[in-house]
Amino acid sequence: MEGIIAGLIGAGLLAAWLLPKLRLRRALARPLAPELVAILERNLAQYARMDEGQQRRLRRLVQQFLHEKAFVGCAGLEVTDEMRVTIAAQACMLVLGRTGDASPANLYPSLHAVLVYPGAFLVPRREVDAAGVVTEQRQDLLGESWGDGRVILSWDHVRRAGADEPESHNVVLHEFAHQLDSESGSTNGAPYLGSTERYRSWSEVLSRNYAALRRDAMWGQRGVLDHYGASSPAEFFAVATESFFEQPWELSARHPDLYEEFLKYFRVDPRDWVAEPQPVFDDPFQHGVVYGQWR
Repeated sequence: MEGIIAGLIGAGLLAAWLLPKLRLRRALARPLAPELVAILERNLAQYARMDEGQQRRLRRLVQQFLHEKAFVGCAGLEVTDEMRVTIAAQACMLVLGRTGDASPANLYPSLHAVLVYPGAFLVPRREVDAAGVVTEQRQDLLGESWGDGRVILSWDHVRRAGADEPESHNVVLHEFAHQLDSESGSTNGAPYLGSTERYRSWSEVLSRNYAALRRDAMWGQRGVLDHYGASSPAEFFAVATESFFEQPWELSARHPDLYEEFLKYFRVDPRDWVAEPQPVFDDPFQHGVVYGQWR
């Protein structure tokens, strides 16, 4: 009798392990619905310039993401397919080169849910100063990545980044970079790299560029990397990831060593997906300055 019970328990555990995998394989066997592909084409600017293999792989990753991860609307927001596909596409772009053609992929294994707010959201913060005084305050955020398997996003800022609005930050790339960073066991700006040699090179290059950004932030000098990245190594990695995918030509020109490290990590070159910007020359007449002719 005990053997039968043990066998039933074992069969139940095996079924619990196999069923989600079978459901996922069944979901991936069907192509991404045309209306969802249309959203992907509309809201991910890089998609149009990807090669056929990359586009196919990205569609499969998006399909897996939608199957595995829960989307939760907050503050009365009703989550739509537009929101789900847009967020999934940007998140999956980060792992496009790192997953290869494996199906299904090991796709953000610690992530369970994406919480979406209509706009910036308030979170409580507790700060303790050197004298031990505790200050309670509330802070406006555009996004946040948590270690308990949740990412929180402001849909308004996701939408604005997708529309390529000036001065917009890509909150999806930023927060999912934190998810990648945490795969090494700690969120410290060094994601899982696989070898001691790679960590050595990564540490040297990112430490040098991080120190340079801290100097630029101190002196108010603007560049391709947002000064928010100077707040910690983890934020530097997230900010640099945004620039790598959104401004690859500028980042490769101004921080070539950093760009090379990211090429080795992400295993894609976003310069293939973004047109090279043309140099902009100031019009002297615009500023009321006219140079005289040589006589």
